[in-house]
Amino acid sequence: MTDTDAAALAERVRDGDLRLYELEEHADADTAAAARRLLVEEHSGADLSTSGDYAFDAADADSNIENMLGAIQIPVGVVGPVEIDGGAISGEHYLPMATTEGALLASVNRGCAALNTAGGAGARVLKNRMTRAPAFRVADVAEAEALSSWVRDNVDALREAAESTTSHGELKEATPYVVGNTVFVRFAYDTKDAMGMNMATIATEEACDVIEAETTASLVALSGNLCTDKKPAAINAVEGRGRTVAADVTIPRETVEETLKTTPEAVAEVNTRKNLVGSAKAGSLGFNAHVANSVAAMFLATGQDAAQVVEGANAITTAEVDGDGDLYVSVTIASLEVGTVGGGTKLPTQSEALDVLGVRGGGDPAGSNGDALAEAVAVAALAGELSLLSALASRNLSSAHASLGR
Repeated sequence: MTDTDAAALAERVRDGDLRLYELEEHADADTAAAARRLLVEEHSGADLSTSGDYAFDAADADSNIENMLGAIQIPVGVVGPVEIDGGAISGEHYLPMATTEGALLASVNRGCAALNTAGGAGARVLKNRMTRAPAFRVADVAEAEALSSWVRDNVDALREAAESTTSHGELKEATPYVVGNTVFVRFAYDTKDAMGMNMATIATEEACDVIEAETTASLVALSGNLCTDKKPAAINAVEGRGRTVAADVTIPRETVEETLKTTPEAVAEVNTRKNLVGSAKAGSLGFNAHVANSVAAMFLATGQDAAQVVEGANAITTAEVDGDGDLYVSVTIASLEVGTVGGGTKLPTQSEALDVLGVRGGGDPAGSNGDALAEAVAVAALAGELSLLSALASRNLSSAHASLGR
């Protein structure tokens, strides 16, 4: 690529000879990006030289973005190493996190130190179901009931159609829901190491063809919002979506007092009054302190779909004093949508972050890498919850931010 090549390409856009999205058809991806920077700089007066200083070939992002002109760089760091006793990940691991929020990694790292003092955190994936729920129109409630019965009686036929589109995904459930003359069918898939939204969508479309061919139903929308993707939803809190994952730890009283500068009783009371009672009063779908912080930072670092943080914040934190006077804390995330193949996981820096965890690409057995990533995210969330609850219990939250200059 030369500046002349980019300038010539930009000139063709100005002349109306090319559209902005057609540039890769006439030049390599980096030249096309440079041409767009020239056009946007000219139009806006902005200096995009830093955005244009990226460390990978623009062609590597071809499946991730359109009209690329550069890259946004977010600082990435690590916390830990933290000891994890998971169903899919075990041993000491650094956890990569990308954020622009100062003090976040310092807080999570403090939580990791407390986890290590307690011998590490446990973590388990409890369920793996990526969902897609199309909406069908029928004549009346009698037809709605008939369609629901047909779906329940013909799951095998729907499974055969859905699984014909994928070599990895497995249809686990197809559950009908009726609202008047609208019937939603919530298809739930095990998508192995992929986050699986595209897989589920393509498979569900094939199953919908069978429903339309064999019943009186007409497909209105392939996604009917009962899935529910990228929106707060009680159904995800109850039924789960993506991975349902939990992490927990029992912190000895002396660790709580020496490392976290508070008591088990104080942490448990803060959790009850803040995370449970306060969240209930607010009508929240997340009963936690700041799980979204850890989820978002690990999503950005490892190439997950950032918009799905809204479901990843759908978590409940519990804290109680056990019979020995120690502190038990858990985080259960109902709908954590993660994958180690596809999407942003293929980008070079995000692939490196997955390598830090040892979960890049497909796992053996299939799905094990996705499970391991989910467990690692849950442990990060647990560390973050433990640290923030302790800071609130000891009344040093504001002083901690002040001392870090944030």
